[in-house]
Amino acid sequence: MSAILQMTAFGLTLLSALFLLLATCTDCWMVNADDSLEVSHKCRGLWRECVTNMQDGVRTCDQYDSILADHPVKIVVARTLLITADLLVGLAWATLLLGLDCIKFLKEEPRVKLKLCYGAGVILGIGSILGLVGSVWYAVDVYVERAMLVSHNLFLGVHYDFGWSCWLGMAGSTGCFMASVLLTCCLPLSFPPAPSHPQGPRCHVVTSKMYSINSRV
Repeated sequence: MSAILQMTAFGLTLLSALFLLLATCTDCWMVNADDSLEVSHKCRGLWRECVTNMQDGVRTCDQYDSILADHPVKIVVARTLLITADLLVGLAWATLLLGLDCIKFLKEEPRVKLKLCYGAGVILGIGSILGLVGSVWYAVDVYVERAMLVSHNLFLGVHYDFGWSCWLGMAGSTGCFMASVLLTCCLPLSFPPAPSHPQGPRCHVVTSKMYSINSRV
């Protein structure tokens, strides 16, 4: 049972880490949501903005000036949290790899391997929370911005909605959280308890010492 939980958590962590990495690197966090504009498809990401011509498929991108330049709060927060989440999930994946029963590392120390898996689960939990906060923050900010424009009857040429990169970030963070639950809550319960040390020999030694003392007296 523990091996099944380990492999499930490992596969889920690997897939979720891939989702988070793609979400961090890709450029479709915001997409134009106006059906009347069929000439081009615009995407805004954490690092650049891209426009795809729907007629000939030509895609052009404008790189943001600098990482340290003045950007909206949602971009700065999403960048910071997603990069931190990527690093934590990568560390958790490496720790979990060492804690798998099928790996020969510390093969004769099952309790140490269990602690490695538990530690990986804790790191995954922290990374999942950071990734989820960053993704949801960005999505909520886009929604609020669009709602404010609609409420004031303003149209700036295009309305944006959150795109598939944002969904990837939320999906990857959710997957990491599920893997964290498996490693921190389910896996310790499936692990056999440590054998209790018998007290018989110790009592025998104590009794022998007491008999020896009484004999001398």
